[in-house]
Amino acid sequence: MEQSTHTNQPLLSVNNLNVTFPSPKGDVDAVKSVSFSMGREKIGIVGESGSGKSVTGRAVLRLLPPYARVTADEITYQNRDLLTLSEKEMRQVRGVGISMVMQDPKYSLNPVRTVGSQIREAYTIHHKVPKAEARKQALKMLEAVRIRNPEQVYHLYPHEVSGGMGQRIMIAMMLIPEPGLLIADEPTSALDVTVQLQVLAILDDLVSQRGMGLIFISHDLELVASFCDRIIIMYGGRIMEMIDADKLHESNHPYTRGLLNCLPKIDGERKPLPTLKRDDAWLEGNTVQPGGA
Repeated sequence: MEQSTHTNQPLLSVNNLNVTFPSPKGDVDAVKSVSFSMGREKIGIVGESGSGKSVTGRAVLRLLPPYARVTADEITYQNRDLLTLSEKEMRQVRGVGISMVMQDPKYSLNPVRTVGSQIREAYTIHHKVPKAEARKQALKMLEAVRIRNPEQVYHLYPHEVSGGMGQRIMIAMMLIPEPGLLIADEPTSALDVTVQLQVLAILDDLVSQRGMGLIFISHDLELVASFCDRIIIMYGGRIMEMIDADKLHESNHPYTRGLLNCLPKIDGERKPLPTLKRDDAWLEGNTVQPGGA
């Protein structure tokens, strides 16, 4: 299994993870033989739609539907075996251990409760403190994600905030329990480019300041390369390559090269972008290249 070179003690270890969904046409292997480990660093998981990156993140937190068949030799967080925990014990891990920011805050926030009450609740679930103290911490967290007038926003409902502010609120809610690891599942894909950069800067600062680990799931290879320490490239449910972000453009794996060649360049030649050519042999296993990770 690929071990992190950035820390002596892995924060999260995943070994031989497999996820299968039943379908009318037969079983679908969404994730196949996925293994990686990480410390308190920023890991990017990149791939096309259907490559298994989001399913991998949800499988770690055991958030997949009951009909999904999940098997693994190991999923450990801080040496705690998540596969053996009860659902009650997993609820303690979710939030204070590992938190997850979803893609669209409109579907994650409760529409009939104020923003402040939801952030406050996320804190009181894991910290037994008076309501006034929880409110104080919620306001501090709104300030930490760079929201102006936190007192005013605290009393707003989700439909009263913009998409960018909603995503900041979600980040605040997921980070207020002070987790050791944050899984961010395409947190900026529904935002315009300017707001994307603002949200990423907030995530970067908070993760660094708190000494957390981050799994950043995205379609955007260049964005992940500029933001993360290492990158996992997935295709067809398998890991094609694990590579240090600063060595991405040195990759020799044909799939990674294909993804990079398909990216338009502002100063490049005006000609049709190449078509990504896939090889069935990539899905046969034993294709992972360390790539300097």
